Amino acid sequence: LFQHYLLTSIFMDVKENGRVLSIQSHVVFGYCGNKCATFPLQIHRFEVDTINSVQFSNNTSYETWTGKIMTGSNIKELYFGLEANELLGYTHVLTGYVAEESFLIEMINIVNSLKRKNKDLIYFCDPVMGDQKRFYVPENMLPIYRDAAVPLADVITPNQYELELLSGKIIESERDVIEAMNLLHDKGPRWIVVTSTDIDYCQETLTGYFSEMKDGRTRAHKFQVQRFPQYFCGTGDLFSSLLLVWLHKTDYNTVLAVERAQSSMQDVLKRTLRTSECGDGSAVEGEKQRKKRIELKIIQSMDDILRPQSRVTCTLVERID
Repeated sequence: LFQHYLLTSIFMDVKENGRVLSIQSHVVFGYCGNKCATFPLQIHRFEVDTINSVQFSNNTSYETWTGKIMTGSNIKELYFGLEANELLGYTHVLTGYVAEESFLIEMINIVNSLKRKNKDLIYFCDPVMGDQKRFYVPENMLPIYRDAAVPLADVITPNQYELELLSGKIIESERDVIEAMNLLHDKGPRWIVVTSTDIDYCQETLTGYFSEMKDGRTRAHKFQVQRFPQYFCGTGDLFSSLLLVWLHKTDYNTVLAVERAQSSMQDVLKRTLRTSECGDGSAVEGEKQRKKRIELKIIQSMDDILRPQSRVTCTLVERID
């Protein structure tokens, strides 16, 4: 009886939480980009419309991939159709990996247009540019992100390298992270979540930071989660969607939202390893098979996405009134 009530309360007669336009990559096989973001948002009662920035056979960590990179004219054409039919009732925009400069420019134009139509729209920007001191998009996209996307965004989710690129500050300490986040707050975003850093590197744990600016005051926190030696594609895309979910559901209680989003992340990664054919990540049958086997298990992790069991906690590191 209890299980029936629980399922009913989750899946029936629940008011939707909003409508999200998600602009990210798409892969036929596996889970990253829009395929990572859509399912978590939908099971949390968000309507989701997607525009693909690329359409690939699989993620680019494989030896080979095929597909097409979308251009500015492609996204502009799609937006024209939505606008012509008055289908732009979005409450949130979520953007991720973009591979081409003209697409990025038109994407920013679209977000500007949507914000003019709805002053309460919340824009979540994952400024996907690179990691570990290496770009994986054209470097001429950096000033577009820095000078156009970041000032427009309400929430940004860079990793350490992207934080350095956007702020112009080298990160070598916790103090550097806080100062870099404050520099970006000055550009516009209210919420900044640094998804990973190499500060005080530890093989067992990964440290991230986040900061919120409200009424001219900032509060910075940090969190630590288990570090997995395996490579997962799509974790940033999944986290951004979960952050959107939990910020909305907690009425923008940033600490609680980050704790819940990261708790779900931990549960999804653990389930992925546990249910993969090769859960220890070993390359028994070669690198291709290893990568295939540890694609994120998004569908199998529905319960983890709805009700995380892990308990990630955040610690206040600085408050400026």
